[in-house]
Amino acid sequence: MTLEDDLRTTPLTSTLSVDHLAELMCAGREVAFEPGDELFHEGRPAEELWVLLDGTIELSKRTGGQQVAVAAMKDRGQWAGGFTAWTATGADAVYRASGRALTGGRMFVVPSSEVGRLVGEWLPFAKHMIMGIYGTVRSIDATAREQEKLVALGMHAARMAHELNNPAAASLRAVEGLREACSEMLLSLGALAENAAESDPATAAVRFVALDKLRLELAERTVVAESPVERMDREELVGTWLADHGVHQAWEIAAVLASAGADIEWLDRLASLNDPREVGPSARWVSSVLNAGQLLDQLADTTSRIANLIDAAKSYSQMDRAPLQDVDVRDGIESTLTMLGSNLKAIAVERSFAIDLPKIEAFAAELTQVWTNLIGNAIDAMSGGGTLRLATRLDGDHIVVEVTDSGHGIDADVLKQVFEPFFTTKPLTKGTGLGLDITRRIVAERHGGSIGFVSRPGETTATVRLPIRR
Repeated sequence: MTLEDDLRTTPLTSTLSVDHLAELMCAGREVAFEPGDELFHEGRPAEELWVLLDGTIELSKRTGGQQVAVAAMKDRGQWAGGFTAWTATGADAVYRASGRALTGGRMFVVPSSEVGRLVGEWLPFAKHMIMGIYGTVRSIDATAREQEKLVALGMHAARMAHELNNPAAASLRAVEGLREACSEMLLSLGALAENAAESDPATAAVRFVALDKLRLELAERTVVAESPVERMDREELVGTWLADHGVHQAWEIAAVLASAGADIEWLDRLASLNDPREVGPSARWVSSVLNAGQLLDQLADTTSRIANLIDAAKSYSQMDRAPLQDVDVRDGIESTLTMLGSNLKAIAVERSFAIDLPKIEAFAAELTQVWTNLIGNAIDAMSGGGTLRLATRLDGDHIVVEVTDSGHGIDADVLKQVFEPFFTTKPLTKGTGLGLDITRRIVAERHGGSIGFVSRPGETTATVRLPIRR
């Protein structure tokens, strides 16, 4: 097969006249390549148009210090470069990705200047139209995508701040309470020390050891669950006993002792260890130590919640991870649910995850964006209340993820347009119409999968199919 035959069966050039095809062939050249050959490089001026005749070319971009495959040219007639034909300078006139041969094959290569010249001679009006549309679309697309990223970043930051606010505030309250408990502990120890100084030191030491054993016994008690009324009755009983034994502001420590399981029998044993002057300091010391322990438990819980949120955020953003990796999609979905937690308070979340689901080779951070867009749209469709169902299953050499909401549904005419760039049914300040376009690109172009919607009133399902190996 000759070069002319190749170009006649290539969609890009198949409709050219005999004379125009001859001119194009004179302006260009046929280039053979072998596996591993680098044909063009990201960031360099796109001074040539590359048209694939046969073979496979991997397109990759530099991301996070690594070269990441983003697509492949494998169909005859696919092309790359040639941008300086329409704009001679600037960021729009460079190769968007690097091209490396995966197999042997051939390309038809034409200098961009010749492409611009020939199109200008054949169809001068068309050339001006292409140049204008190219510049306008690139500008609008870049601005809109940047806005989409900023909106998403702002939403994620707001969600993270909201989720962190409660445990952070609880931690501060626990720290303040711990400070007060430690102060009370030191004051009560001081009072016990003053009384010990007036008595035999050996006897005082024995009493304190016995008091500490009594504290340990109370700390290790298993408290039976009580109703609020029963708990109040217990606190009142303990408070009354303390007040009868001359303990100042007995109500302050009654709640702590009662919640730990203190009863009249335990309190009588406490009184039997000390003379009347030491009952108050002893009770306060035990209460402050127990309170400090409870506050430390609260602090451990709240800081653990903060750490878990940070871990979820790291997993969500895929910090410190290679762009292409083996991914458990369930982990990504769970991280997304954590990040969207503040929007799910009135929504019931049902999970149906396959146990035997394998990990897939994927760009984890990009899949996170897919789950965020789909779950976020589902939440919006339910207007704050409803049921969100998430399911995963294995289907041959693919995994399937389904995101179903109980919202109002998508009209048939709208369903045909959901993946179109800039199409949105949301108010101007709520969406740019790029979320599902980006989602489709990530699923289909980046991972070789597919995505589709099925909708009826009260039930809309987004189905994502992803290959286990790219």
